[in-house]
Formats: sequence, structure tokens, C-alpha cells
Amino acid sequence: MPKYVIEREIPGAGKLSPQELKAISQKSCGVLRGMGPQIQWVQSYVTDDKVYCVYIAPDEAAVRRHAEQGGFPANRISQVRTTIDPATSE
Repeated sequence: MPKYVIEREIPGAGKLSPQELKAISQKSCGVLRGMGPQIQWVQSYVTDDKVYCVYIAPDEAAVRRHAEQGGFPANRISQVRTTIDPATSE
């Protein structure tokens, strides 16, 4: 199944409280439950003004549907083509 990185522009994201992040996470998980097991949230990285999310999904359209249903921005969706890490250099 393809993996995607979603860039979400959320001004002040890095200043969101733990309670606000929990509420956002709960909203996302609720939408995902309604969409079925074919789309999965792997992890997100919160920076000052953006959130970068990693999802496994059948296609980009599913990622967009999740964003629309959850009311989340999805400013850029990029399919991961391959991964590399320090072991790649060996």
C-alpha cells in the first residue's frame, strides 16, 4: 500500500497545547475509523507553523477525503517512492 507525506499549513501549530493536539488527534482517528482500515495514520511531526503527517492509503484521493472530512488542511500530498537511512550507505 502506498505511503504519503502530507504537509499541513497550520499557523502556530508548534504552540498548540497538549489538549488541543489530543482533540485534533481524536478528530483524525474518528474520521479514519469511519473510512475503514485501508487508510492509516502512521505519525505526525509538528513544527512551528506546519504539521507533516505520514499516512498509508490506497491513493491520494483517500488522503484528501480524510482531510476534507476532518476539516484539516492538506496543502501538499507527496507519495513516498522509497526510503533511505544510514544503513543505505553500507
